[in-house]
Amino acid sequence: MSDEQALWDARYASEDYLFGTEPNAYLLSQAHRFAAGQRALAVGDGEGRNAVWLARLGLDVTLVDISPVGLDKARRLADERGCRIETIVADLTRWDWPQDRFDLAVEIFVHVPVEQRRRIHGAMARSLRPGGLALVEAFQRRQADPAAGSPPSAGLTQRPLLYDAEALADDFRMLETVELLEGTVLLAEGSKHRGPSAVVRYLGRRI
Repeated sequence: MSDEQALWDARYASEDYLFGTEPNAYLLSQAHRFAAGQRALAVGDGEGRNAVWLARLGLDVTLVDISPVGLDKARRLADERGCRIETIVADLTRWDWPQDRFDLAVEIFVHVPVEQRRRIHGAMARSLRPGGLALVEAFQRRQADPAAGSPPSAGLTQRPLLYDAEALADDFRMLETVELLEGTVLLAEGSKHRGPSAVVRYLGRRI
């Protein structure tokens, strides 16, 4: 077991859903773009709140995350909500990513070092079919309050785990940018994502 898996297994060990059981607000705002029967990939979605919401819309959802403990909770949530999701335990930097398979790839608040992030985002882009969408929300570099859920300490050592719009768009340069937004939102997503938060939101389409 890797240190990263052990960390997230420990965090997800409680009965509570750390980030709640409802979908991310940015994902929810894009619901008009999704259709039943589409294939969706939920990247690093842990306890499954976004994956389960997409499945309830009728999408065929695969959730990939490093934590089997989180994925157990995701499957339980899917059962409670009367839907089905596929779950895969994998390190996103080592997973054998499929190509040209998904209509949607969603990554919500996944924060890893820059080189890993670039590899993950490149693989996300290649996993999409032509016309497929990549949707990302993450904390900006100016996020100052780790209590809202950003990586602990906004000091210089943690800046590489945070995002800026230009770098995010460059990660997905093989896609057409549909939206690229920066601003402050009021998060209310479980016990770990609460309060004013500086975020970046990206939506891209594979041509």
